[in-house]
Amino acid sequence: MPDLISLPTLGAYIALVLAISLVPGPNVLFVMTQSAWRGPRAGLFAATGIESANMLYVFCSAGGLASIIAASGAAFEIVKWAGALYLAWLGLQAIRSSFAPVSEETPPLGEASAKAWRDGIMVGLGNPKTILFFLALLPQFIDPSKPIWLQSLLLGCLGVLIDLLIQLLYIGAGGLLSRALSRSAVKRWFERCIGGAFIALAVAAATVRRV
Repeated sequence: MPDLISLPTLGAYIALVLAISLVPGPNVLFVMTQSAWRGPRAGLFAATGIESANMLYVFCSAGGLASIIAASGAAFEIVKWAGALYLAWLGLQAIRSSFAPVSEETPPLGEASAKAWRDGIMVGLGNPKTILFFLALLPQFIDPSKPIWLQSLLLGCLGVLIDLLIQLLYIGAGGLLSRALSRSAVKRWFERCIGGAFIALAVAAATVRRV
């Protein structure tokens, strides 16, 4: 790898990925809430859904599509607003759920995991932080004198791996909340707070501008 990506560049890239992954955002909030509501398994499926979306952006970056999307204001706005609307929808769903009658029935484990994975993909695809990273920041670490697609692929996969490892920490944190959420009153207020947080993130996502 040193022949393809210099060690100083690699070190700076890893530091940036760690900083971005550790900062709470839509991905972190979604993974934690899935783990808290439905257990660590659902949190893990949510994380893999998010990283599936990230891998799609990695392939876009490696294939040169990233520069097209980054340069197209219309394309960026469409992706950004789709993501913002989906976050708002998740927030409203959480708030509505908090006012619903308490049900003792829980969805089958496989169904909950599949839903977490699907929603994770949607959250990942529409996260402006992810879009800007893969479409604007990652290309800054590419050396144009070396194979661009291979550098993009290697750096992108490394970023996905680091992000997944960080999300495992948040899955564990969400799992610790699950016992407290066994009390219906606590769960209702938690859902309302999380719903409000998702709506706030949706507003923030809608105001993001291209760099």
